[in-house]
Formats: sequence, structure tokens, C-alpha cells
Amino acid sequence: MSLDIGTKRVGIALSDYLHIIANGHSYISRQPEDIAVTNIKKIAKENNVKKIVIGVPYNMDGTKGEQANDCINFSKNFSEFEIIQEDERLTSEYAEENLKSKGIDFRKEKGLVDVESACIILEQYLSKLK
Repeated sequence: MSLDIGTKRVGIALSDYLHIIANGHSYISRQPEDIAVTNIKKIAKENNVKKIVIGVPYNMDGTKGEQANDCINFSKNFSEFEIIQEDERLTSEYAEENLKSKGIDFRKEKGLVDVESACIILEQYLSKLK
């Protein structure tokens, strides 16, 4: 499972059981945070998730900024899972381009970008496993 953690929403993606393909699952509102955490844990347990890949938006110079620290702090809610941090610089831009190329208008449904970003984060992690 991967999470694209934003200030408003969390995009969720899951891999297939062979850990080859990333599939967009859903997005949820981040607020209230306790409900968001409960819903993510429910999805994880329903899908037998053992690892959660957290997208961390490092600054372009590789340092951690406020948003990166927020993502890392949010991930502490999932201590029963193995947490993996994955650099997610520019994933939102790539996600928007992917959706545009598929003819999907995401302007009215910004959560689609979050789900696509979660897929990109998970694909990056899965490619390292090969």
C-alpha cells in the first residue's frame, strides 16, 4: 500500500499480490485525522497489507521541509505496519500529466491526482524491488 499524504486528502494505492503492479484504490479526506487513520487501517487490513510506502515530498535540494515532516509524523499512526519512506518529489505534476494523457479532467475531482500520485509512489518503490 502507498499513501500520498496531503493537507486535505490522502491518496491510496495498492499493489497486486505479486508486488508488480500498482493500482489506484481511493482517496479520503484527511480531516478529521483520527477517522482518516481508522479508514486507512481498515483498507490495509482488508487487503492484508504488511508495508505502507509513505510519499515524502523532499525539497528539491534533498532536505526535509514542513510538508515532509508532516507526512512522516502522520505515518507514525501506522506503527503496526512496516513503514517505508519514498521520495515523492514532482509526483503531483507527473500524476496530472498522466491523467491528462488519459483524457481525464481532474480539475473538478482533485482526489484523482492524489490517487494517481499514490500509484506513482508505489510504482517507484516496486521498481526498486526488481
